[in-house]
Amino acid sequence: FPFVKPACPVQGRRSTQTLRPPCARAPNDRYRIRAAAAALIRDTRTRPGFSLQWKHMAQAGSSLQNYNNELVRCIEDLREKREEVNRSIAKDEEEKAKIQNDLRILTERLAKLNDNLARKISSRNEYDKTIQETEAAYSKIMESSQTLLHVLKRESVNLTKKRQTSS
Repeated sequence: FPFVKPACPVQGRRSTQTLRPPCARAPNDRYRIRAAAAALIRDTRTRPGFSLQWKHMAQAGSSLQNYNNELVRCIEDLREKREEVNRSIAKDEEEKAKIQNDLRILTERLAKLNDNLARKISSRNEYDKTIQETEAAYSKIMESSQTLLHVLKRESVNLTKKRQTSS
């Protein structure tokens, strides 16, 4: 598949040229390159004036070497970026573990607080019940005391009247 602007630009080429990096070449391109190299070797042995084509092939080989060098640089850049992402992942995983630990500790504290709160609420309810019962008993005692006081005053008045009538 052709690129309009390659991910890793090759030196000496315009960015608007359609380029295919070596890794994107079709298998038949590789076959043609090998066949051309074999033909070049064969022709140089049989035809001594074949140096022009040899020079062209040398330039193609140089171009392939440039592609190779650029591809190696691109792979190194990708590895550096991968390593950067890997460091970021490790940092995030460490932070995640810390937060999970904090969450576990806070969950335990919350459970303890809920238990303490339940016990204290139960104790408060017992106090409320005891206070209500005590106030009810106190009210009855007060009513009884008032009744007793009235009875006592009435009896005192009756006794005083009896004494006065007897005297």
